[in-house]
Amino acid sequence: MSTAINRPPVSNLSTEEFHAAVLELNPAIAVFDCDGTLWSGDAGSTFMHWTVETGLLSREATDWLDSRYRGYRHGEVSEAAICGEMVQVYQGLAELEMRKSAARFFAEKIERNIFPEMLALVTELQQRGTDIWAVSSTNDWVIEEGVKRFGIPANRVLSARVAIENGLVTDRLSDVPTDEGKVRALQAAGVPTPDAVFGNSVHDAAMLAIARRAFPVNPTAALLERSAAEGWPVYLPASMRGV
Repeated sequence: MSTAINRPPVSNLSTEEFHAAVLELNPAIAVFDCDGTLWSGDAGSTFMHWTVETGLLSREATDWLDSRYRGYRHGEVSEAAICGEMVQVYQGLAELEMRKSAARFFAEKIERNIFPEMLALVTELQQRGTDIWAVSSTNDWVIEEGVKRFGIPANRVLSARVAIENGLVTDRLSDVPTDEGKVRALQAAGVPTPDAVFGNSVHDAAMLAIARRAFPVNPTAALLERSAAEGWPVYLPASMRGV
């Protein structure tokens, strides 16, 4: 006979409590997931659909990726696999074109979704001398473009990426930081024990667990459940509370 586990409800922090908790920690190193954490929505899948709509991808590549993404939505393709394939699909295109497209895409589709509370927090931490890192399973072109708004340089971004050869995108994956892969990417970058980690998804849970303090932001249902188990207070930006 199974016994239900009674967990205390998850504590929800107000914006003032959230900022105070982070600043009181006085982190030397803070790590942020991006999609759903610094801004709402999934920039990775949105960029994929946008490049289909704008004709950046060929019909053949579009059909293949559409089939793979349907498989992912049905649980037949893993998170790591689809995140890697969503970068590999641009094989043969010029990296310069990818960066121009990412800049246009982010300005048109994602910039308005930036959480002002998170932008204010990152800015305050930077002013206090905190070393800020961004870790994401979305492609590097979009993430590096997006975090410019937060003053985070490209050398502090760990994201899904492929090798570039003679200015062209290849299909050789360099990294796909998701789940435990986010921890490995941080370790490889010399950041094994960050002071503060911020994430919104269960795919950030491994990274949140290595922090001196974990800060789930705008958590998905799966991360909310994990947060209850771990006793991690969560934070919802105002736009996610319908305020």
